[in-house]
Amino acid sequence: MRQDAKESALKRLQRIEGQVRGLARMVEEDRYCIDVDTQISAARAALRKVEEEVLHDHVAHCVENAIASGNKAEQRRKVAELMEVLGRTGR
Repeated sequence: MRQDAKESALKRLQRIEGQVRGLARMVEEDRYCIDVDTQISAARAALRKVEEEVLHDHVAHCVENAIASGNKAEQRRKVAELMEVLGRTGR
């Protein structure tokens, strides 16, 4: 993973960690269900954004390098990995 992508992902994940701790407090404090659910949706969206950044970096770095290498087996392997991840995430 490129350093700038890594730093960005880590910053986002730290924010998400704080969001999840806040969610736990909300549940402990018996906050209104809809408010809790709204915050869960926000945390899920934040995780999707991190996932998107990581996938973007993978394509821009790993897949691009496989294409540039000219190694057909490596190209197929990287594309297969990407398709598997995309299928798993339901995109």
